[in-house]
This record gives sequence, C-alpha cells and structure tokens, in this order.
Amino acid sequence: MTPYSVYVHIPFCRHRCAYCDFNTYTGLDNLIPDYVCALVREIEILASSTGARLPVHTIFFGGGTPSLLPPAELERILSTLGTRFNLQPELEVTLEANPGTIDLAYLRDIRGMGVNRLSLGMQSANPEELHLLERQHDFPDVVRAVEWARQAGFSNLNLDLIFGLPDQPIESWSRTLSLALGLHTEHLSLYALTLEHGTPMQHWVSRGLLPDPDPDLAADMYELASDRLGEASFSQYEISNWARKYDQDNLMVCHHNLQYWRNQPYLGIGAGAHGYAAGVRTSNVLSPVVYTHQFLDNDDQRIETFPRTPATVQTQPIYRLTEIGETMMMGLRLTQEGVSNQSFQDRFKETLQEVFGPQIERLVGLGLLEWAGIGGDILRLTRRGRLLGNQVFIEFL
Repeated sequence: MTPYSVYVHIPFCRHRCAYCDFNTYTGLDNLIPDYVCALVREIEILASSTGARLPVHTIFFGGGTPSLLPPAELERILSTLGTRFNLQPELEVTLEANPGTIDLAYLRDIRGMGVNRLSLGMQSANPEELHLLERQHDFPDVVRAVEWARQAGFSNLNLDLIFGLPDQPIESWSRTLSLALGLHTEHLSLYALTLEHGTPMQHWVSRGLLPDPDPDLAADMYELASDRLGEASFSQYEISNWARKYDQDNLMVCHHNLQYWRNQPYLGIGAGAHGYAAGVRTSNVLSPVVYTHQFLDNDDQRIETFPRTPATVQTQPIYRLTEIGETMMMGLRLTQEGVSNQSFQDRFKETLQEVFGPQIERLVGLGLLEWAGIGGDILRLTRRGRLLGNQVFIEFL
C-alpha cells in the first residue's frame, strides 16, 4: 500500500503578514486547547473510517504558526496519530516555525517527542523588507533559531525565502542568499512573491502606494539563486526547492511535499485543511471556531465515509482524466525526477506519448521540456522551462 502523508493545520498567528492569504487568524490563542481537542477527535474519526491502520510516512504541521502550540498540545496530537495510524520507521515530522516564537527549551521539547524537521520562515535578511512584509522577527532571530535548533538536536532544517518584492534590488536579494547560505541549513525554499487578492500588500499596490513587482527582475533573481545555490552544493529538486546531499546518492528533500508533487494520497486535518485520498479531494470548514464547535459541541459524531469527517464541507471526486492532468502538472515541478514514462504507464496503462504526444513534441521543440534519464524515460522541464512552468503545465490540463 502506498504510504499516506498527514497535514495538520494550525491556524493561529500573533500577526497576519501583509502578503499572506493562508487560512490564519490572530487573537484566538485562547481557543488553542479546544482546537487541539477537536484535532484529536477528527484524527480518531478519520482513522476509524478506514477499516485498517493506514501507513503514514510524513506528518507536517503547517499554518499559521504551529510553533505557537505548547509542547504538551503538540505531543497530544502526535500521540493520537501514533495510536491511530501505522507510523513508518523513517517517519518525517515537520513543524513550521516563525523565528521569534521559539527558544531552546521549546525546541528540545518538540525534538524529544519526534519532530525531526524544522522549517523556519526567514523570508529576508533585510530589515526594510521584513517590515514591508510585516514579519515579526529580524535576521538575528533567525540566527539564534538555527543555533538553538542545532543545540536541540535538529539535523534537518529548512529556511523559507521570498524574492521579487516591490522595489527590491537584486543586490538585497543576493545579500539575503549569502546570509542564508551562511547558516548551513540542509534545505532552502525560495518563493517569488505573489500578490494575493484581498491581502494588504495587494491593496497597497492597487492604490499605487507600492509599485507592481517586476516579473523580469524576479526571473533574474531566480536565475541568480539557481547559480549561487548550485555553487554552494545545493541541488535543485523542485522548481522552488533546493537540498543538500546527506550521502552520495540522496538529498535532504522534504518527503511530505514530494507526496503532493507525486500526486500521492494525503490526509488534511484541521480548519481549512485539504486532503486527497480514495480518489476524493476534501476540504474542511475554514473557521477554527466553527471547526472546533463541529467536534466539541455536536452530539452527532457518527463515523463518516472515508476520507470525509464532520468538518468536511466540500468533496470532489477525482476522475481519471483529472488525475492524469494533475499528475503531470505536479510531477513536472520536480526538476530532476520529472515524470517517468514507465511509472506513468504503470499507473494509467498508457504511455506519455499515447496520451500527450502532440503537446510533448511541441514543448520539446520549444526547449521547455526534455527527455532524460536511463533510456530517455524521464520527461522534465529544461532550465528555461522552469521559468515558464505555468505555460507548460496548462498544456496538460
């Protein structure tokens, strides 16, 4: 059986950043104990509907700011997952954290309970850029967080960085890269700023208070990062993600995110969480207050049909053609692995050429896709194609 991944959404934040459109809320910290009770109940109900203890090989606490959870509450969630699912020996457990919300004692506590991967939202080393983003930390906070994480026993650290900000000079981005590389983490995630509808930053740009981000400059920043990270012994394995090697043949990749990119099953727990299992995509109610009441104030706690739970507000069956398109769109994000023709044929009983022959021929001719690997089995983006990924993906949907 293909192992599952579990995503747990923690929607609480001390401050909502100017660019963020995630399902996050401020001023609700008093809800955390009840919210954790609801998470535990959702895990129990979801697990009871499977008929067997599903194998789970990754757990990811995202948000929001998961590092606002007290260690005892985090341990309760992990303990419930361990009881209800078959956690695999090489389990990866990631926790997202804002640098200003953690200390050495906290990191020692969560490392002791099994969290073995930490993802820190550094975003920038420039104080003015952090202020623009409305981040609540500075670069020295990041340095301390990395130092404390090492002291606590973490050997798998990621830093998130954002580029392509309004008025951001490429020299500032270069300095952020240098300082991030100087922290010697195992993984880096680099994201171009997207102006999401309804966010303060999108509002500022629409009113002329900030200039539009420059897409050509953002592309130059991406190219600069690709070169610099390659020189620093990082290997790019996904459009926005780079990892160091932990031995001759393997990278310190994020196995949880690989589950998404390979279009494999995952369970979404918590307010606004999404899941994909048993051929069905699910999404939960957004409000953490409503989510919590759904489990704690509802006497009707019947077992739902997997993968639904009482918090599920939308389900979408994923039929074969949609699954094929999504497998291509997600798989082509993997810059080295790409989409294997053999794996595609094993899954869908047709070859890539039989399903997408004209599209592939055209995109190869444009220099956006290439065949690679042993026997030319791998279809993947070229370096130029990585800059024009969305134009490639749309061809397969």
